[in-house]
Amino acid sequence: MSEPAVSQIYIACEECGLVTELPPLGDGQKASCPRCGHTLAKHISLPLKRPLSYGIACLIMLVLSISFPFMSFSVQGIRQEITLLNAAEMLNNFENSLLAVLLLLTVVILPALYISLVLYLYWLARQRQRAGMPEGESLHNKRLFRTMCRMEPWLMVDVFLIGVLVSLIKIASMADIGLGMSFWAFCIYTMLVVKCVSMVDRTWLWLQIVPMHPLEGVMPGDSHHSVNHVSCHTCAQLNPLPEKDHAFCVRCGGLLHPFSPQQSLQRSWALLIASAIFFIPANLYPMMYTVSLGRSEGSTIIGGIVLLWQLGSYPIAAVIFLASVVIPLAKIFALGWLYTNARRSGDIDSRQAIQRLRLYRMTELIGRWSMIDIFVVAILVALVQLQNLMAIYPGPAALSFACVVVLTMISAMVFDPRVFWTESESLPRTEAT
Repeated sequence: MSEPAVSQIYIACEECGLVTELPPLGDGQKASCPRCGHTLAKHISLPLKRPLSYGIACLIMLVLSISFPFMSFSVQGIRQEITLLNAAEMLNNFENSLLAVLLLLTVVILPALYISLVLYLYWLARQRQRAGMPEGESLHNKRLFRTMCRMEPWLMVDVFLIGVLVSLIKIASMADIGLGMSFWAFCIYTMLVVKCVSMVDRTWLWLQIVPMHPLEGVMPGDSHHSVNHVSCHTCAQLNPLPEKDHAFCVRCGGLLHPFSPQQSLQRSWALLIASAIFFIPANLYPMMYTVSLGRSEGSTIIGGIVLLWQLGSYPIAAVIFLASVVIPLAKIFALGWLYTNARRSGDIDSRQAIQRLRLYRMTELIGRWSMIDIFVVAILVALVQLQNLMAIYPGPAALSFACVVVLTMISAMVFDPRVFWTESESLPRTEAT
């Protein structure tokens, strides 16, 4: 498919701020920033057919995932069977409504909305290709596009599946576990969602629906330090410098965020400190309570890891230790180090800036996987409810730990990595690869 008829498309890298010219892309090609290597845009083969087919398959598998029994748990002739939605329902019954909402949003509601928006927007792009669109896209469609872009970091279907597998191994020695039809449908659904998300490139899709608006006076090699434009983080449109606060993008209508390192660091530090505070009760209080033959016993994160290790479940103990202790601590310390050194970025060169940028990308990538322990608790609470014979209840640490994960994710999102780059430099044009 040919790109929209725009002679030159200039785009600013959202991670280093360098303005480059976006080259025409063929099937399977992508354009990367020549300074930091961040992907600016990509073009998959059959771009208007594959996302539509994968999206439809995702929604079919989601319906199957919530329509039939998900798992069953039986011991001494007593059997408990749950559906996928029972996990959120049981958390709500035990006065953990916030965790129930978080589970529903990240595993069912947001993925369903995201896939639905992908289907609609790619259908819209296909209609535009076939018959052309009237001048000026509707405000409604732009809002839907912005909503889709904001949802993507919060899709945790793959993390939930790993949590389910961990919980299975954790209780397999206690009783007989059965896997229902919805479990296998959910496995397929997870793979389809991951594949569908990997196909979506918001820069390319924006170009198919709403053309770029040229901005005079901005050339390749400029950056956020040139003080002649503001790049929209939603659609990559280069906007003129706003004359007032809370200015909006001329292309998508999204709120513009001019380069303000001080404000970005203050917000990031506040969220990071809050997450560090929540990390203390998350490790001191029980993550869940186990009732066996009328006797209740609390289990902290470390206590659960030690118990798994003593029972010989070394791989599961290692996974829980990595996801629940190492990753949250590493992310808190890594972000703290980045925020501290961001104030002294004037003394670093491009090589050091790229190293810090890679560390920042890694913290963003791994942060969501700490939700594994929360999903393990959700599955166990829903599945193991055999009265006084055996039951599992959520502990006070579960909500604190969820706050740690969410706050560190938001802290990384509001941080502006362009602060690592102090000068623009003359670089060659971006080439498709």
